[in-house]
Amino acid sequence: MFTARLLLSSLILVALLAPAATAQIDIERDEECCDVSHPAVVWIGDDPIMDFETLAAHCAPILWFSPDEPGLENLERPGEINLPMAFPFEESKGRPVVYYRYRNIIYGRDDVSEIPPLPRANDTEINFDEVTAIDLDFFFYYPSEEGLGGHTHDVEAVEMKIAVYRQTSCDDCRYGIVISLVNAKAHGILWYDNTLESDMYSRFPMHILVEEGKHASCTDKNGDGQYTPGYDVNRRVNDAWGVRDVMRTGALFTGGFQGWFAKTRVKQDRVFPPLPDDNRGRYRHVEDGVYAPGYVQYELRPFPDLETAMAAGDPTIKRFVDKGYPDWPDAHEDKDIDELTKWVDGEEFARSLSFAARYDGDWGISFVFPMLIFKNFNDPVTGGWLVNRIYLKDHGLRDFGWNIMYTSSASRWFDGYFSAGYELDHYDTPLGEMSRSGFVSETGIKLRGNIGHSPLRFLRFLSDFMGLRLGIRYRGFDDFEQIGYIVEFGAGSF
Repeated sequence: MFTARLLLSSLILVALLAPAATAQIDIERDEECCDVSHPAVVWIGDDPIMDFETLAAHCAPILWFSPDEPGLENLERPGEINLPMAFPFEESKGRPVVYYRYRNIIYGRDDVSEIPPLPRANDTEINFDEVTAIDLDFFFYYPSEEGLGGHTHDVEAVEMKIAVYRQTSCDDCRYGIVISLVNAKAHGILWYDNTLESDMYSRFPMHILVEEGKHASCTDKNGDGQYTPGYDVNRRVNDAWGVRDVMRTGALFTGGFQGWFAKTRVKQDRVFPPLPDDNRGRYRHVEDGVYAPGYVQYELRPFPDLETAMAAGDPTIKRFVDKGYPDWPDAHEDKDIDELTKWVDGEEFARSLSFAARYDGDWGISFVFPMLIFKNFNDPVTGGWLVNRIYLKDHGLRDFGWNIMYTSSASRWFDGYFSAGYELDHYDTPLGEMSRSGFVSETGIKLRGNIGHSPLRFLRFLSDFMGLRLGIRYRGFDDFEQIGYIVEFGAGSF
């Protein structure tokens, strides 16, 4: 088991640490083993102990606002930018604030017999001799959100997966911090996530484009101020939200991303993290020996607990502070391969299940679930999804059908779909019940809507979406025996 875990860890690091000809090294070391050129490595050093705030500072992103962000009006930018802000129940020092939270810490050394205690304190530390992987989240508070569904208080987030590597043969650079994945959240819907798996072209500190007025977060891999699908986001590209500055107008744009949704950023509208002196990406923003001259740097604070927020007497802020993991971080032992592989993949779509009422001449029900049962299959060529669909219909739900269904996305308001599979049909005759089976196919459209801002929002515990499917069904493979319409209505992305 140890051999398997070591092999997987090695494969991860080989991919992350492959040499990049264009990368620069800003920390000069005497030993060649310190010459790690991959930009996803944000720190290398010889000290195994690092406190929570310093580690968060090494990973923290640059925030880049729209030139028409309401919170920047009437400011002589960039020196006066004060976004994002401290929570209203905390002290404000007149400068931006970003909150950090360590959601999960995974321990991966065979010689560590038990997980060290991790008290809920601001000055806790991480020992790189014991830790294999970390889930680190950043939160951004805004006093309000504008546009469709606008409201008081707004909290957005960016999640990062961090790998820790060790090389015992290198005294000066025994440890390294690798940001393997950045997941920028958009409007609290999993399918909208803007997810970037780091590669040799990723630049850290990572730029995060902040949606105008709505504040959804989006990764900007090369920091050019523009969102490029497939480049700035390289997972679930068809469903990724991107950055849609036009949403501030109140108009509804929930189809696939279009370039005109986003405004080009201006460099002066950036807010910088407090990067430590030995951060490997710091040199990119140093001029005449000064880091980020003329720009405001935000303050890093640990994410507050819900009890403190509620004691302030504003119950409306509860849902913006209640983000789970009240006693962060959660600690996990990694004594076998299962925990590490789960962390590397990191995607469990609990809301991939869909269910609907169905009518095709007979009433029934249908269920949709991932192609690989517990994992979705995203077509790498078209970016669409292949899923299983099972339906039961007719008297006593005696008829059965199974299809493989393809759809181009899981979140767009309008989609086409195609499915093909097997159906067993029972029917009554004067001689009794008989049955027939064979190939069936179906094609049509799917209309879906986000119920978060609708009267049906109380159903969000089932799914973020409700939808209507309208299609035409064909029985037979080379000779269609029967053609008919189908209608389905229910909850779920698919």
